[in-house]
Order: sequence, then C-alpha cells, then structure tokens
Amino acid sequence: RRLARCPPCALLEVFQLRARSCPGKPFLLFQDETFTYGQVDAQSTRLAWALWHRCAPRPAQVVAVFMPNSPAYVWTWLALAKLGCAMACVNSNARGAALCHALRASGATVVIVSPGET
Repeated sequence: RRLARCPPCALLEVFQLRARSCPGKPFLLFQDETFTYGQVDAQSTRLAWALWHRCAPRPAQVVAVFMPNSPAYVWTWLALAKLGCAMACVNSNARGAALCHALRASGATVVIVSPGET
C-alpha cells in the first residue's frame, strides 16, 4: 500500500514510523555495537539540530558527505533527510583530482567530513 501512494512513502518516513513504534528494537549492527531505532533517531535529530545552527542548510541544498562506513554515516544521512537536503555520497577512498572532481560534480555547497578523513 505504501508503494502505491502518490507521492510514494519516503525512506525517512518509514524509519520514523518504526522509531516511534519500536524505539528499543535493534536497527543497526556495527562490529560489536548495536544501535536501536530510538538511539539512531536521537543521534540524527541532534546532528540535524547542530547542522541547522552551524551552517543553516536550505531544503534541497546539496551536502557532500565524505565519511567511511560507520554508524555516523547512517545518522548523517537521516539528519540531512530531516533537513530536506540532498546528500552527495563521496567515496571516502577518493583523493587528489578524483576527490576534487567528485566534489565539483556534486554541486555541494557544504561538505561534511569525518575527523579521520581530513
């Protein structure tokens, strides 16, 4: 039924419904850590709030994310979705000319970089 909706149900909507209905249920397993729907929702809300106050991204603005695979990557994506921003996923292995090209091609005006990538 959700797929037949017009407009279709967004992944953020589905996540938020699950976070409200079962916040203690495991959502993300990473190495030896388990994060629940409630924890990930809270982290993404905190990050959305921080981004809003730090760089005030506008809805539909492109934000490049240069991060390795980690739980923070997931709540960064959710935070940007909550703000209505488009996320340009930049390969964390890109360096030099490839990295510059990826950032230019994305059209991003804001770049989020994890501490280990600087």
